[in-house]
Amino acid sequence: MKPNKNAALAALLVLAFASAGARADEAAIRKNLPERLPQLGKVDEVGKTPMPGLFEVRIGAELYYTDADGNFLLQGQLIDTKAKRNLTEERQDKLLAIDFAALPVKDAFTIVRGNGKRKIAVFEDPNCGYCKRFERDLQKVDNVTVYLFLYPILGPDSADKSRNHWCAKDKGRAWQDWMVRDQAAPSAACDTAALGRNLEFGKKYRISGTPTLVLADGTRVPGAVTAQQVEKYLADVKQ
Repeated sequence: MKPNKNAALAALLVLAFASAGARADEAAIRKNLPERLPQLGKVDEVGKTPMPGLFEVRIGAELYYTDADGNFLLQGQLIDTKAKRNLTEERQDKLLAIDFAALPVKDAFTIVRGNGKRKIAVFEDPNCGYCKRFERDLQKVDNVTVYLFLYPILGPDSADKSRNHWCAKDKGRAWQDWMVRDQAAPSAACDTAALGRNLEFGKKYRISGTPTLVLADGTRVPGAVTAQQVEKYLADVKQ
């Protein structure tokens, strides 16, 4: 029994020293990087990576890599060549995942087809050609509720058209008339604060293009995917 106790004690000591070393490394990184590169902003998180001696530094949604003293800083993709995994991409996907239940649906309007049981959210710009293609193909997807977030990022005219759709009496119909049938919504005016909130939300979660589809599990899908692809995504996600 005695050797086992000694082994356990030795293991505890190793863990204690490793933990203390990790805290010291984190403290050095948190101190040195902001002092030397104040333009980076506040360091939100520091953690070890699978690569010995390399630490991940998170600032907002941006990921950087550094040594234990913060003497060098890298920005790029960390690839696990053995497992063939992009560790940076996986980490960013987790950081930018959107909690579907927390979506500000009050700033969207809904389009319901069939029983509406399946749910997706879409961020679209009325001047986006890819969005039109996506919307026309989306007509083939039944039994779905679409939360449509107007996301005017393509220019001043996008904001004007988004206002007209947001202020329409029947938002869903006006949107479908424009995106599917090329019938423009008449000029309208109302409180458009929701559009500004949509832009802020998109900035926070780095939604940089339209259309962007958000699934019920928080996964986002950029680009004009087909109806067949949407059906596959919906089948793979537990509603």
